[in-house]
Amino acid sequence: MSRGGLLEPEKSGTAAFQSDTSVYAERMDEISTLFGRVGETKLRGLVTAFYRRVRGDDLIGPMYPADDWEGAEKRLADFIVYRFGGPQTYIEERGHPRLRGRHLPFSIGEAERDRWMSLMGEAMQEVEMPPTEAPVIGAFFGQVADMMRNRG
Repeated sequence: MSRGGLLEPEKSGTAAFQSDTSVYAERMDEISTLFGRVGETKLRGLVTAFYRRVRGDDLIGPMYPADDWEGAEKRLADFIVYRFGGPQTYIEERGHPRLRGRHLPFSIGEAERDRWMSLMGEAMQEVEMPPTEAPVIGAFFGQVADMMRNRG
């Protein structure tokens, strides 16, 4: 049912990656203190492992700026570090995250959300995210990925 702390899509696809909001709500404090438990090196390694997969992905890879892979990777890493309780570099450089607005130019449906979640799940496995933290991170990513959907 779960891979690397991320929810697996159901075979029917009707409720693929529905975030478990009760887990998310119960663990809000855990999310904001993940940085101290997981560390910046592992969080940035997670993003590097994720982007390595995205570059070759036929569905979501084309959404990323071909001439700014390093910048896109840095922005996601800075956001994750900030959101999980680390340095506020993201906010200092970019201001409020405005995630939904920043993603509106891209057509994001269930397939794109599911692919993003799958690639992130593989990246979490690669960096050996601690099993105590993976479900917290997975629930957070599930909710955010679902929020980014702007079609079907």
